[in-house]
Amino acid sequence: MSQPRLSDKQAGVHLTIVKLLWYSEVNDIGHDPNVGIGRKSCQARLLPWLTLFGRMNFQNKLAPLGALSRLLGLLAVAALTGPLFAQQSDPQLSAPEPTMPRADVAALPDPPDPPADDSTESMFPHFKDTRFWLTGQANFIFQTHPDFHAPYSGPHSLSPRYEKATSRLMTLYTGVRLNNSSEVLVDIEEAGGAALSTGLGLAGDTDLDIVRNPLLSKAPYVGRAMVHHVFALSQDRVENQRNPFSLFEELPRRRLEVRFGKFSMPDFFDLNSVGSDTHFQFMNWTIDNNGAWDYAADTRGYTVGATADYEDRNWGFRFAEALMPKVANGIDLVWKPWQAHAENFEYELRRGVIPAKAGVVRWLAYTNSANMGIYRDQVIQAAEENTMPDITAHPWRITRKYGFGINMEQNLTHYLTAFARFGWDNGKTESFAYTEVDQTLAQGVGASGAWWHRKQDRAGAAFVTNAIKKDHQNYLAAGGVGFLLGDGKLNYGRENILESYYTVHTWRGIYLAPGVQYIVNPGYNRDRGPVVVPSFRAHIEF
Repeated sequence: MSQPRLSDKQAGVHLTIVKLLWYSEVNDIGHDPNVGIGRKSCQARLLPWLTLFGRMNFQNKLAPLGALSRLLGLLAVAALTGPLFAQQSDPQLSAPEPTMPRADVAALPDPPDPPADDSTESMFPHFKDTRFWLTGQANFIFQTHPDFHAPYSGPHSLSPRYEKATSRLMTLYTGVRLNNSSEVLVDIEEAGGAALSTGLGLAGDTDLDIVRNPLLSKAPYVGRAMVHHVFALSQDRVENQRNPFSLFEELPRRRLEVRFGKFSMPDFFDLNSVGSDTHFQFMNWTIDNNGAWDYAADTRGYTVGATADYEDRNWGFRFAEALMPKVANGIDLVWKPWQAHAENFEYELRRGVIPAKAGVVRWLAYTNSANMGIYRDQVIQAAEENTMPDITAHPWRITRKYGFGINMEQNLTHYLTAFARFGWDNGKTESFAYTEVDQTLAQGVGASGAWWHRKQDRAGAAFVTNAIKKDHQNYLAAGGVGFLLGDGKLNYGRENILESYYTVHTWRGIYLAPGVQYIVNPGYNRDRGPVVVPSFRAHIEF
């Protein structure tokens, strides 16, 4: 029986379909070196179609209905064959191409839960031009405490009588991106108001925004001024959430970031997504930061130095060299880094301890070299002279302090994250820059309001226990005072603090947060307390 013949026009249509099938196989499958299908494999798959058309006699004409039926049939087969071949070769071809090589995709761990949508709203729209940054914030914290039990008080005690205080911290964040790898960041800040007992009497003070020296000028000052440069060490790039410390929309996956200028150490070290932000989260010094990390800073919390941060896909390592203050809690820095200086090291592993759940572990180490007193020496000297010990009563000499810390956070659910910190320092040298803590252990949990359909809200609860070493205890028990503590004598006990808060988004960039802190053994003294400190925070994002 003779084969039906197609017209030249109809044959051309069929040949076009075969060509489409060919290019689909070659371009969609054969181009990927990781998929074992090339041109020869495409030819093998298309050979039946080529044989079918080779048998047709294109000089004969067929009724329009038959040609139409064949054309529709071939179109249907062509539509189904391309996806079928692709599915047989590699099931991932139908998905969008990832932004990294397939070898990297295969090595990635199971994807963690996506973070809750907790991006903050602001009062005004921000610059559309991504070269520039201009935002601001204002943070007001009101705190009070009722009378509490205290049979005696010293020059650096938390007052046992009712008191109240309101602190304020206002910041203008500015920045300009010079090119695709360099930027300049400058922040103007104003801090004022008051602190409970002028910030004295607690190792874990209740308000991280306070100015520890009430005699400082209330005029605005330059909080941060730094140059930031990124050295690309890989071709593939990752998205970056623009913020006041980094204006880039994308960053190399493997990179070295260098900064130098004026900054605060906790801007880049010991960060924690649910336990590092007084604007929206906790307010206690030893919950937001590692209390045993006596990081280099003046009394406002800033220093001058340089940082280097190497970032890879699942881990990072950072180092900082910075200046130390002249005296404990002082505003002036020592501009002789060969004498007084601080080194900080942190290794970060972005992997959780619960399978298939996101988490981060950070190991911290630091050393400080500064004009710091030795507690034991001052106690012995005071006993010989029958006077009160004074940690500052010594000639200029450079001593060394060192410590370690660990900072962990772990997603428990899509909206719930747990965190913990542990810190330790040698405790023999004077507490100098941050607070009077030689050992600390904090743990808590933070929740996103998206859990209860309030995506801008936040809530959290945390507990921290602080301690000091024996030499430090003896110094305070003998009547000595540090830059924060000194009750005249001491019945030692660990300082234990429980804090909770709820931050509610009211309108646009306005956030309100009631909270409370409960403190047992304030200033490590069993003879005093406990103390209840209710608080109310008003925060505005501009």
